Formats: sequence, C-alpha cells, structure tokens
Amino acid sequence: MGYELMGRIHAWLVGLRRQEGQGTIEYVGLILLMAVVLAGVTATATNFSDGQGIAKAVVGKLKSTIEGMTGGGGSGGSVAGQ
Repeated sequence: MGYELMGRIHAWLVGLRRQEGQGTIEYVGLILLMAVVLAGVTATATNFSDGQGIAKAVVGKLKSTIEGMTGGGGSGGSVAGQ
C-alpha cells in the first residue's frame, strides 16, 4: 500500500511539471506587458501641455522603424534587401 501511494504522489508531481504551452503563455505575457507600457505612455502624454509630444514621438519612431524594415516606399509588400 505504501508504494502505491508513493507512486501516485510521484505521478501527480510529474504532472505538475509539464511545460506544454509554456512558450505561448510567455509570449502572451510579453504582449500584455508591451500593451500596458504603451497605454501608460499614451495616458501620461495626455497630461502634458505640450500638445502630446511624447505620444507623437512614440508614433514617429514606430513609423520610421516600420518604414525602415519595409524599404520606406510605402509599397506595402517590398522588403528591404530583396
């Protein structure tokens, strides 16, 4: 009886250590973290009296990064270097 109980406890503990889907959870957490940071920057920018300079700067940097990755032409399908 004692070995059967130990076997059941061991099987239960091994079941707790499964890591299937762990990567998905980490990516979802990262995306949520980025959303919270961007929401915080946007909310903070509305409190400034300089015409939302921080929000404009963030949007400008994002646009320039995207244009740099796509070739900057705005063609929609071209990738730089191809």
